[in-house]
Amino acid sequence: MISKLRRQLQKRKAQTHERVDPINWSGQSPMIDPPAIRYELSEKQQAISAGGIGVVLEAIKTLGVREAINEHLTLLKLHLPYDEADHVLNIALNLLAGGTCLDHLEEIRNDQAWLNAFGAQRIPDPTTAGDFCRRFHQQDILQLQQGFNQIRRIAWQQQPDEFFEQAVIEADGSMVETCGEKKQGIGMNYKKQWGYHPLLISLANTNEPLYIVNRSGNRPSHEHSGLFFDMAIEQCRTAGFRSVLLRGDTDFALTENFDRWSEDGVEFVFGIDAMPKLVGIADDLEKDCWKRLTRQRSSSGKPRAKGPNHKQAVVQEKGYQNKRLKGEWVAEFDYQPGQCSRTYRVIVLRKEVEVTSGQQKLFDDEPYFFYITNIPKAKQSARQIVSQANQRCDQENLISQLKASGAFTAPLDNLHSNWAYMVIASLAWSLKIWCGLLIRAEHVEDVGKQQASSLKATKREIIRMEFRTFCQRLLNIPAQIIQQARGLTYRLLSYRESVEVLFLLHHHIRQPLRC
Repeated sequence: MISKLRRQLQKRKAQTHERVDPINWSGQSPMIDPPAIRYELSEKQQAISAGGIGVVLEAIKTLGVREAINEHLTLLKLHLPYDEADHVLNIALNLLAGGTCLDHLEEIRNDQAWLNAFGAQRIPDPTTAGDFCRRFHQQDILQLQQGFNQIRRIAWQQQPDEFFEQAVIEADGSMVETCGEKKQGIGMNYKKQWGYHPLLISLANTNEPLYIVNRSGNRPSHEHSGLFFDMAIEQCRTAGFRSVLLRGDTDFALTENFDRWSEDGVEFVFGIDAMPKLVGIADDLEKDCWKRLTRQRSSSGKPRAKGPNHKQAVVQEKGYQNKRLKGEWVAEFDYQPGQCSRTYRVIVLRKEVEVTSGQQKLFDDEPYFFYITNIPKAKQSARQIVSQANQRCDQENLISQLKASGAFTAPLDNLHSNWAYMVIASLAWSLKIWCGLLIRAEHVEDVGKQQASSLKATKREIIRMEFRTFCQRLLNIPAQIIQQARGLTYRLLSYRESVEVLFLLHHHIRQPLRC
């Protein structure tokens, strides 16, 4: 970062802190009391509301996103004037710019400031974008996802050596509801919800969606998951990960693949249904086989005082049935599934649950939860396996972010076009992740330990940041767009502390990539 820019940031930061400091209160009350307001239209200056999007555009150029998309996707015979990458980036950038649906493209394409910010004379309108998604067939969608994964590998190559210790691949399904009655391929699930049921294969290390597979709403969660698990394994090994771990809930315990994965050196931890045979084995275990499970909860700083539990008070007052966990116990045994030729470790978690109604105790319950794995005892204990399996719940956060970003929606009229839209829209989330990954704190040699630690914390914060928070904090900063002979200048018109992170991102993204 240049020294002039650093001085400007320090000055604006000092001014902001001085203004909000209670010591400098001018006596104004009430605070929100604006004077008379009038509107004017600027004759020359042009500005956009999301000035931070220039950082995303720089990341697109640095990682070669356009080239990778056009290399893997061939849908158009002529590029008059748009090529495949124009259409894909148009949809993704619309979501990053604050749009939530295809119709919001109309606002951007009629705004000269936005067109100048993108370096475009014009961009596709909503109808053209929808027609582009309808051109996709299944093979085209898979090819596009392979192109995205090629870009991921470039971003992964910028990471330190410990990043490649183990790839954790997770799978889950999610319902994308729709009220439309003329959408081909929709179905109704067991909850009576109409819509699509996409499968998500993701990398837990970075919360990136490796593969999205759209399916009818009445299809089971595990359908096609074995194939896409294998494709994800291949992607991670090609990238250089030294080991691979698969995780999933009970729907993804595909026993027909266990032997093959084990022989291939792939580890897995899956939930498994509490079948009568497994419950019988757990009931017959000796008492000394059970070990109490103590959850280790991470706490930062001084513990805060707990407020009253108002929900619990209502439950007791109304006499609702309530379940309270009293303790947890773990044990393990060897088990050979019917479609396997060898035994695997089964970890059984027994919960002691007290069931009450109001303040009256009804009975005690001891439900079992089972996990199957090929990880040897010498590597991970039963307690660690349970913790490993519970960490898969974080994938639910990724699913919620894909919904928040607009990726898990169904704006079009058939299964494949909506599948294509989901994959294209997921690029908006991936671009956020790649921006964070391009902060290369581990490879900066001329900074001290404290600054390197701060860079790592910022990197992790951006990767873990919610999509809307990312847009609000780092992208939605008004900026004047100045066209110059050798490029564009985004002159930020507002200051907030997140501006410093934006400049940091821009500095790192512009650095040469590691080969």
